[in-house]
Amino acid sequence: MFVPRLSEAIAALDALWPPGSAEAWDAVGTVCGDPDQEVSRVLFAVDPVQEIVDEAVKLGADLLVTHHPLYLRGTTTVAASTFKGRVVHTLIKNDIALHVAHTNADRADPGVSDALAGALDLRVVRPLVPDPADPEGRRGLGRVCELDPPVTVRELAERAAERLPATAQGIRVAGDPEALVRTVAVSGGSGDSLFADVRAAGVDAFLTADLRHHPASEFMANGAQATRATHTQAAHTQATQATLNPLALLDAAHWATEWPWCELAAAQLDEISDRHGWDLRVHVSKTVTDPWNSHAPSPGAPN
Repeated sequence: MFVPRLSEAIAALDALWPPGSAEAWDAVGTVCGDPDQEVSRVLFAVDPVQEIVDEAVKLGADLLVTHHPLYLRGTTTVAASTFKGRVVHTLIKNDIALHVAHTNADRADPGVSDALAGALDLRVVRPLVPDPADPEGRRGLGRVCELDPPVTVRELAERAAERLPATAQGIRVAGDPEALVRTVAVSGGSGDSLFADVRAAGVDAFLTADLRHHPASEFMANGAQATRATHTQAAHTQATQATLNPLALLDAAHWATEWPWCELAAAQLDEISDRHGWDLRVHVSKTVTDPWNSHAPSPGAPN
């Protein structure tokens, strides 16, 4: 066995999540690190925040891989007096490289939404938004999944609350809690930009994160209005009925929907390490970096 260089480790990661498949606005790839330095310990996490960097230092990691970028937009300073500058200073002082896989990991096969579906014991059928560059139709944003046997919206929400990492938010639900869910779309991270794709997929529910008031309200209202119209027109086909879905929206914490990818990614790098005979140890941070840390339920609020 031998210890790989950073350049070798990054080449393996780029093969899993090609940087070219990231969205044009994204900032993925290596943020800092010497290509020739040796990498014997890797830490995976969602957020490149100081708490995670300090964990990497304590662990003795040589490489930190995060899902979220450190610098999504340009900057003019890495001064240690700034939050992000302090992160950079800590990384460089401790010879820790930082590599980011964001929307390229979202689109990958398997990717972020596959890991989310796996955590919820859902069977992936296809991407929600297929990548046109993939002739096999396996890559893309989000996933359309099936449940066998079907469960109610309430049961699916309870499963998500139990299986995903605990957060102050838990799982918020819009829709009939007793409606039956046979198919569900999932998307790790912020998902309300995918509402049109979810409706076109004809699923019974959509589980994602960061659902905003107005888009969610309009989405549910449009579905309810279309359902009422269908009830008055018996000639409508089943295919038309499918466009009225989803019956429910399930809103989880952003961090919680993306954390399962860290375990998937670590397992993928472990397999590569074994195949190449690398002396490499891979770890997953369990530190909760969701910014919301407490929750006060309204008295008399519905369960």
